[in-house]
Amino acid sequence: MSEKLRSATVTLDYPVQHEGRDIQSLTFRRMKAKDALLAEGEENKARAGYLLFAALAGVDLAVIEELDIEDLEKIGEAVVPLMGKSAEALIDKAKQAQ
Repeated sequence: MSEKLRSATVTLDYPVQHEGRDIQSLTFRRMKAKDALLAEGEENKARAGYLLFAALAGVDLAVIEELDIEDLEKIGEAVVPLMGKSAEALIDKAKQAQ
């Protein structure tokens, strides 16, 4: 039996600045049940996805909002295995909303 992926690190092609730090990569953890509640009530589907990405990476929402769209797409692809089947639909909606 293969070991399940526990995290994914994405190197940014377009690093961002946040609070005086140059962010070159983001590491995302596996999604927990409580993470599914983070965007509850959020009508904007893209923002809901950003909130989830921020939680999984342990960064402020502002970091995710500053990402280049190509890096955001790369992150979406990399974290799908960490999020379970039901979250895959949320990622697809966030991509379509852009």
